[in-house]
Amino acid sequence: MVLEMLVPSPGESISEVEIAEWLVEDGEYVEKDQAIAEIDSDKATLELPAEKSGTIKIVVEEGQTVAVGDVVCLIDTDAPKPSNFTKKNVEIETTSSQQDSESKLENKVKLTPLAGAMIKKNNLDQNNVKGSGEDGKITKNDVLEMMNASSNVEGRDYKSQRMSSLRRKIATRLVAVKNETAMLTTFNEVDMSSIMKLRSDYKQKFIEKHDINLGFMSFFTKAVTKALTEFTDVNAMIEGENIVHYNYMDIGIAVSAPKGLMVPVVRNAQDLSFREIESEIKRLAIKARDGKMTVDEMLGGTFTITNGGVFGSMLSTPIINPPQSAILGMHNIVERPIAIDGKVVVRPIMYLALSYDHRIIDGKSSVGFLCKVKECLEDPGLHLMDNKIEKALEL
Repeated sequence: MVLEMLVPSPGESISEVEIAEWLVEDGEYVEKDQAIAEIDSDKATLELPAEKSGTIKIVVEEGQTVAVGDVVCLIDTDAPKPSNFTKKNVEIETTSSQQDSESKLENKVKLTPLAGAMIKKNNLDQNNVKGSGEDGKITKNDVLEMMNASSNVEGRDYKSQRMSSLRRKIATRLVAVKNETAMLTTFNEVDMSSIMKLRSDYKQKFIEKHDINLGFMSFFTKAVTKALTEFTDVNAMIEGENIVHYNYMDIGIAVSAPKGLMVPVVRNAQDLSFREIESEIKRLAIKARDGKMTVDEMLGGTFTITNGGVFGSMLSTPIINPPQSAILGMHNIVERPIAIDGKVVVRPIMYLALSYDHRIIDGKSSVGFLCKVKECLEDPGLHLMDNKIEKALEL
């Protein structure tokens, strides 16, 4: 029996995907649920598992765009399983060809099955191949890049490769935001002394009680939800000629992932405690890092927070995540001299940036929103915890 493998639907509103990479070779035997390909959609990169065991025949080439429901490969389920068959996982055990014969060391190197076959076929040393995939996994493109570099005596080379479907979609949306919205950015600064002292006083207790770190993001998420309650236009969107206001706050948290920027959403953030926010952000960040983020987990946000400070950014103008109307940019914390009560003191300062769509949010609301966030962050015990810190942290 020959089974037709069809392109699954990654989520609503997605009608086509791109075959990013085949993880197996044509004619190879595969087992049920084994990852056989990576597919790129507008929202994320997903793995395609084999529906049955058998010999695979690839009918769609890498880089080709196909519609949801199209046939991408055939699996001959009647094909016998080879006696020497070993299921190929992302971790393949290999031995360096340049090891001393008296002391061979086996290294576990993460690489796709196709990359492993290319390394073996071309008699390459996998230790010389730098992986660009998840957790340093070596892909076909990494092997090709290494082979091209090896053939270039001068050392002056370049590489041209097609952007992934996700990257092309991001590029299109970013340009559309600049062209289709009246985007402005307003700035403010926050004295982080109170938050840093509060974290220093309660961080260890928080970890011992909840087995999770008390980070900055939960404070910013709580401050944002409180400010959104007061400035509702910032939590609204334009649909045609209508303005849609939401009575819930689904906060997107921008994270850097191996396949590009992803914005998983913390649902109903206005109802979550510090512990619940930290737990949810950790869960989503791990899934994004491991490439296991689902489309549903990135849809439907009403507001976004992005933290360029983790990369050392001092100040930026973040771009709105459409169809949302605003985005808050966090930055690095630097000790700066400021004037307090006529005296110059040094305090840990973070610059904040709020980019917003001026078609729906006026200057008064944008500045007021950012000032409210600043107020909440500079005295979190009062504004975010009602002076009941241990209760708010569930200690």
